[in-house]
Amino acid sequence: MKDFAGRIAVITGGGTGMGRELARQLAAEGCNIALGDVSGGAMAETKRLCEAAGLQQGQRVTTHIADVADEPQVVRFRDEVAEQQESDHINLLFNNAGIGGGGSFLVNERDEWERTFNICWGGVYLCTRAFMPMLRRADAGHIVNTSSVNGFWAYIAPNIPQTAYAAAKFAVKGFTEALVTDLRINAPHIKCSVVMPGHIGTSIIANSRKLQSGNQSDEITAHEVGLARARISSMGVDATKLSDDDVRKMIAERARRFLEDAPTTAAEAATIILDGVRKERWRILVGRDAERIDSLVRATPEQAYETEFFEAFAKETGWVVGGR
Repeated sequence: MKDFAGRIAVITGGGTGMGRELARQLAAEGCNIALGDVSGGAMAETKRLCEAAGLQQGQRVTTHIADVADEPQVVRFRDEVAEQQESDHINLLFNNAGIGGGGSFLVNERDEWERTFNICWGGVYLCTRAFMPMLRRADAGHIVNTSSVNGFWAYIAPNIPQTAYAAAKFAVKGFTEALVTDLRINAPHIKCSVVMPGHIGTSIIANSRKLQSGNQSDEITAHEVGLARARISSMGVDATKLSDDDVRKMIAERARRFLEDAPTTAAEAATIILDGVRKERWRILVGRDAERIDSLVRATPEQAYETEFFEAFAKETGWVVGGR
């Protein structure tokens, strides 16, 4: 698809970050958009931004509350898309929703670990299953699955475990690569791409905190402080020496730095992704840091988890500790 005008795109995680920017850029090209997210307020803002930029006559931007880890909600999401877009098909599926958490398999709670895995991997699987019939009915289709540099390098810093997120993103990458052949044989009009961003300036840290805790306000609760203490302890740090206010400040600063200090903005990432879709690239690295990690891991895979490897990479690229 060189031209997105008149097409229908489904975007999960469409309320903020890369999902929002994908929606804005696609809408500007005349594409119909169906947003999926757990936050109705965030999607309403994305829709407002799309409409404020100007829509063509008949162009639709619809919003759908859905937890992509829950199959009944995903099925309802699909049925709402068909009804509100008044179509039996879609052309583009962006499996973009994701959260962090469950860094340590040993220290973090099982619920947090599985919540992360089930959204980051399960959401991709369930949405692809649900929307595949609509993709097959289109004249052309493209599935875009968001993995990460953590889909080929399960590491963000020497003292930060990353098991749930990395395991999920490895699964997304492997699934997409396997789909290349499956689609070529059984649905050749549908292409697929795996997106592997480096550090992109998004609100994933703040959003993950809210989803993991069930608290949608900006106030950091005592429960969230407890979750953060477990994460800090998983890094080998004695969290008992920190006051609750110290922990709250660390939580807020981590979210701020991830959003504001990133080398690549969400808008820049969306542009790179859509360019890759136009070129039918199955493998889309996003950001100079992602390109550099990819080349280094390929060159010296046995060294990829050594401290010296990380320190050399971070010095070269200005990688923010905590990364993605």
